[in-house]
Amino acid sequence: MKTIWILAAILAAAGALAQSNGNAENGKRLFLRDGCWECHGYAAQGSRDGARLAATVLSAPALVRYVRRPSGAMPAYIDKVASDQDLTDIWAYVKSLPGPKPVKDIPLLNEIKGK
Repeated sequence: MKTIWILAAILAAAGALAQSNGNAENGKRLFLRDGCWECHGYAAQGSRDGARLAATVLSAPALVRYVRRPSGAMPAYIDKVASDQDLTDIWAYVKSLPGPKPVKDIPLLNEIKGK
């Protein structure tokens, strides 16, 4: 009986790991096709209407949960619009993008800060 529980735990962990691995190339295609860029920007750096996604700390399952039941102004995306695998691929794409530059690396902000 103990062996069955161990096997079930291993299979569950393997399934979670498989879901957290997405295809970034397909994710980019979906990010553009599904209009994610309209609020989050082409580089997923965010805008007036959408949060920064590049370098997100969310895991793939957390992103899927949020997209299904978002808080704030983002509309919910049901699985008929974007499957869990589609969202995992989008997550892989945004994780592949660089995060924002540090303030010290933006000359104009340093110029203003120094005055």
